[in-house]
Amino acid sequence: MRTLALLTLSMLVFSCVALADAPGSAKPAAVVKELMTQTLPDYPGKEVLMLSVEYPPGSVDPVHRHNAHALVYVLEGSIVMGVGGSEPVTLTAGQTFHEGPDDVHTIGRNASDTKPARFVVFLLKDIGKPALVPVE
Repeated sequence: MRTLALLTLSMLVFSCVALADAPGSAKPAAVVKELMTQTLPDYPGKEVLMLSVEYPPGSVDPVHRHNAHALVYVLEGSIVMGVGGSEPVTLTAGQTFHEGPDDVHTIGRNASDTKPARFVVFLLKDIGKPALVPVE
């Protein structure tokens, strides 16, 4: 299971790097690190994946979904988050954001072009399922 979680995390980092390296793109990629994965015996088939994310100045995420509950807690800086059908919100240190399993994450970016931003994400997801699914 740990190998699958690391593969999933690698796919997330690759997606962010691919976006940053796209022709004509000068946006730096997010730096994503797995902090832990924990199965939840009280919730059969579910696990929590905890990630730290650093958005360098100007960083932008690709449009994606998680097929999970995603709980975000901002540690530093300011980020802009939005899901399809909702107005984007700007969050600063100490603020939180939630994405549901059916939400498409249409906006995820650093609000600053000069300062980094850091946050922690807790994903409540199905065991063995990818943490991030790109959306065209």
